[in-house]
Amino acid sequence: MVPNAITAAALCMGLTGIRFAIMGDFEKSIQAVIVAGMLDGIDGRIARLLKAQSKFGAELDSLADNVSFGVAPALILFMWSLQDLPRIGWFAALAFAVCMALRLARFNARIELPDEPRKAAGFLTGVPAPVGAGLAFLPIYLWLETGQTLFRAPLVVGIWLVIVAFLLISAVPTLSWGKLRPRKHVRLEVIAFFGLIGAALLTEPWWTLIGISVVYLAMLPVAWMMYARVRRQRADRPLPAPDAA
Repeated sequence: MVPNAITAAALCMGLTGIRFAIMGDFEKSIQAVIVAGMLDGIDGRIARLLKAQSKFGAELDSLADNVSFGVAPALILFMWSLQDLPRIGWFAALAFAVCMALRLARFNARIELPDEPRKAAGFLTGVPAPVGAGLAFLPIYLWLETGQTLFRAPLVVGIWLVIVAFLLISAVPTLSWGKLRPRKHVRLEVIAFFGLIGAALLTEPWWTLIGISVVYLAMLPVAWMMYARVRRQRADRPLPAPDAA
């Protein structure tokens, strides 16, 4: 009950983000989707902690993710900017929502395949759903912080949304939390760093989200090189000798 209730709460937050966008309050709409992302990050961990994993919970989680991180951002961005260029803007919003659904379907299809190359190496395939939603909102972060109309231009927003949609369904290896294991001698510093990020999200939310988005995008080529190194190491390993007849 507990992890499924958290998932349902995340779904409600995503839908509430759409409601705020309809009212024209885009700050609250983004905040609602971000809260949905935070809830999505803990429901699975709580399910594993309580040993309450279930097929029902996995399906509910994917359906909630599709609404909160696919449909909600697409509609929010369309109402914020893309409706000024309705034909191209709507296709960009559709591309993002459809690619999010495809990503989640691919994840569900591979969830029981431990030998999937990237998963076995500790990497993810493509940009995760909550991160994709956060990246899609990057033009809004910039607009809210700077007030520059360039970041609200429907052509700019549409192109950016299509790029993020491609990253969702791409085969680009991305870092998972399992790969981000700091060494013991710097763990206190890492804890303090994340505490400062939490404080920054409360005091300077848009600059902090801009910084997080830029750092994540900069880490994409790093993850690619790390995975390429893992593949080379595996290719260099000698094959096991065949059993004697």
